[in-house]
Amino acid sequence: MSWEWSILYFFQELHTPVLDQIMIVITHLASKGAFWLSLGVVFLFFKKTRSLGLTMLVSILFSFLIGNLFLKNLVQRSRPYWLDPSVSILVPHLNDYSFPSGHTMVSFSGALPIYYYNKKWGIWSLVLATLIALSRLYHFVHFPTDLIGGFLVSFLSVHLAIKILHLFESKKGL
Repeated sequence: MSWEWSILYFFQELHTPVLDQIMIVITHLASKGAFWLSLGVVFLFFKKTRSLGLTMLVSILFSFLIGNLFLKNLVQRSRPYWLDPSVSILVPHLNDYSFPSGHTMVSFSGALPIYYYNKKWGIWSLVLATLIALSRLYHFVHFPTDLIGGFLVSFLSVHLAIKILHLFESKKGL
């Protein structure tokens, strides 16, 4: 058994009715990017956080394009519960591929810009993004390397968004 399967089965041993409900709520925060997209839009309304909101939204867009539209279809990795249907899952069945994790991408594409602009808020956003990513292992819908891939795509997306937005801001000041 590979190390990835060992980690997934370890998470299956953690299930309790209370933790199941908590993990459903945590994973749901990143479904369709709802929490992170909403937070990015809210940040746009305030001059002090406008750059942060824009960076979040552009990062999320880049992650979606790179991860969901390109990499998922290129790699076409099966989800764990497709390969081991004996494990019952608590979230709706998904029809897209496993690599990279979309929940991880959107969460870190939202959390990393917060950390970049405000370290104090950023620590909490990174904790939340990490919990969301781990919830995907708990729910048996992703392999650990799907989470790593999702984090790397989001890191690249945030870096690109910051560079592009700084370029526009510097040209605007000319």
